[in-house]
Amino acid sequence: MKPTLLVLAAGMGSRYGGVKQIDPVGPSGEAIIDFSIYDAIQAGFDRVIFVVRQEIQEDVREFFRGKFDDRLRIDFVNQDLQDVPKGFEVPSERGKPWGTAQAVLAARKRIDAPFAVINGDDFYGRPALVAMADYLQACPADGTDYAMVGYRLDRTLSEHGTVSRGIVAATDEGWMTAIKEHPRLGWERQKGVDYPVASYNDDQAILARFTGEEPVSMNLFGFTPAAIDQLRTQFARFLEDRGDDPKAEFYIPYAVSRLIQASEARMKVLKADSEWFGVTYQEDRPAVVARLAALTQAKEYPKPLWQ
Repeated sequence: MKPTLLVLAAGMGSRYGGVKQIDPVGPSGEAIIDFSIYDAIQAGFDRVIFVVRQEIQEDVREFFRGKFDDRLRIDFVNQDLQDVPKGFEVPSERGKPWGTAQAVLAARKRIDAPFAVINGDDFYGRPALVAMADYLQACPADGTDYAMVGYRLDRTLSEHGTVSRGIVAATDEGWMTAIKEHPRLGWERQKGVDYPVASYNDDQAILARFTGEEPVSMNLFGFTPAAIDQLRTQFARFLEDRGDDPKAEFYIPYAVSRLIQASEARMKVLKADSEWFGVTYQEDRPAVVARLAALTQAKEYPKPLWQ
């Protein structure tokens, strides 16, 4: 069974300043996600589901209309703040949905095959999507051995501010043992520093330092349909614990960590010689434009991408 690509594109890009999922950064006006979908088709995916917010759905639909309809099936679903399990209420002061794991649950009625999850504003590279497609096609449909692609921490930072990354620990066989979210990771700009990457608190004091070689999650995960019921259970538990916090986020790494700790699932950390880049801040945009232009010039991608 060919896998499905689930694209998380519900974020409004508050730090970026617009709907960055459809920002035309490619040489022929393509968005970053155009390149990921192109790579996914080459890797063997046959369906894409966009998870969006209601207020941007028509813009996203129009941007992608007619580009790849003849190459794979396309669906759109909305991530809704009010989409919570029975018995729970949304705090009145909360103004946005609950995070990436809730975004996966937004597609629960459409999932009928193993699926990969990616962000709509990140470039993952074809080797990563090929590795994930190969893994998912070998998975039993009801299995609970999931996967993620790990990227080097120092290759995923921004030159223009701190970023949030989940740093991964794994066994020698490649099974994840823990993933810890660091919400403010950035470069430490001092001479003679042995650890170039630091984790900061709200006051910009350094909490921890890293070599930069640590594997991190960039939200390229692979699941079977069995994950949907597990995530629904974890969402209810999350709301019991943190639902009153208007800023709490139900992230995929949070849910996966809980499943691993309970021995209810395993997650393989896949290694792929793959490049990552993305646009967290507007200042990141020129570098992304230049890199996509270089990849196209090198004939990694056709120009225009969709012909």
